Amino acid sequence: MRPAAWEGPGRPAAPAAPRDGPSVAARRPTGTLHRADCTGVVRSLGSNSGTVSAAAVQPPPRLILSEPEWLARRTAHETRVRAWTDPHQARRSRGEKHPTEDFLWEYYSYRASWLKRWHPGPDVILLGPAARDYLRWPEYREGDGGVSLDPAAFDPARRDSLVWLRGLLRATAERPAFLGCHALHEWAMVYRLAPSEVRHTGLPLRLPPEEIAALVESRPPSCSHFDAFRFFTPPARPLNRLQPTRATSRDWEQRGCLHANMDLYKWAFKLSPFTPSGLLADCFALAREIRAVDMRASPYDVSSQGLPAIRVETPEGRAEFERLQADFAKRSQPLRARLAALCDRLLAAPGVSPSARPDSDAPSGCGTTVVPPPPV
Repeated sequence: MRPAAWEGPGRPAAPAAPRDGPSVAARRPTGTLHRADCTGVVRSLGSNSGTVSAAAVQPPPRLILSEPEWLARRTAHETRVRAWTDPHQARRSRGEKHPTEDFLWEYYSYRASWLKRWHPGPDVILLGPAARDYLRWPEYREGDGGVSLDPAAFDPARRDSLVWLRGLLRATAERPAFLGCHALHEWAMVYRLAPSEVRHTGLPLRLPPEEIAALVESRPPSCSHFDAFRFFTPPARPLNRLQPTRATSRDWEQRGCLHANMDLYKWAFKLSPFTPSGLLADCFALAREIRAVDMRASPYDVSSQGLPAIRVETPEGRAEFERLQADFAKRSQPLRARLAALCDRLLAAPGVSPSARPDSDAPSGCGTTVVPPPPV
C-alpha cells in the first residue's frame, strides 16, 4: 500500500510580509529575501548559508553495494527506526494514547511498517540475489549487474506537484526565520473552549480558560502555517496577524515555523520509495524532537509524559522557546536541501515535461496564469 496523496496548491499573488513583534525584530537572523520582477528574474537581496542551490543537477556516479554491505545498512536502519516504532505499536496494541507521540503517526498517517522499510534512494545499485526482492516495487529495475531505483519511473502525473514542492522547499530555505510566534498556535486551538471541548481531553490545561484567552488576546498569534492556522477556534482566527490559506502556503512558509520543519518528514515520505531511508529517518527524528517542544510550549500539562513545560506566558519561557526554535530552524536546513536535491534528481530523469519547469518556477504576482497541479 502507498501513503495518501498530497495536494499541491497553485501560486497566487504574494501577500504582504508578516508583521513582526517589536521584541522579536532584533533577534531575527539575517537571511536572503528574493524579489522577482515580471520577467521572472530573481534578484538576491542578501546572503544565507542555508540557501538551497537552484543549479541544474547532474546525475551522480552510481554507488555499488555488495549484498553484505546493503543488508548491513538495511539492518542498521531497521534497528534505528524500531526505537520509535516498537513503543508506538506496543501502545497501540494496548489501546493506550500518547498525545505527543501519536501526532507523528496519526496526523501524518504514515505507517510504522512503512517507516521501517529500507530504500537506498536513486543511483545505488544493490548486488546479490536478495536484491531481487526489491523488484516487487515497480520503481525498481534490474540491470548493470544488480537492482536499483529508476528515477524515470516517477509517476508523470505527479511531476507538477514535484516542481511545486521543490519551489516550496527553496522558498522556505531562502526566507528569514521568524522567531516571534511563541507557539501561540497551540493556545489559539483551545481559545474560548471549555476544558471538555479541547482536542486532548486526557491532558489537563496548565492555566484556566480565562487566562489562556487573556494571553491570546494580549499577544495575538503570528502563525504563518496554514495547517496549524486551520485548527484555530473560530473566534481565534481573526486575531491571527496573518491569514494564510492553502493556496498561499508557499508565500508564507518559513524555516522558523515548528510545523514547517516537522512537515519535512511529510515531504520525505510522500516521495517514497525514492527518498533514501536515511533521509526519511532523519526527518522523522527532527519532527519527533520538535513535536515534544510544541507540546511543552502548549497550554497542556504534559508533565505526566516526562515533558517539562516551556512557559511561554512568561518572558523566560518565550526566550527559551526562541532558542529552541532557532536551533530547529538551523538543523532543518540540511534536510530541506537534501529533499530539494532529490526533487532535482527526479526532475532531471527522462520524461519530465519541459513546459512544467518554467511555469512552475515562475514568481508569483507577475501575471502568469498558474494552474494548480494535480494531487500527487
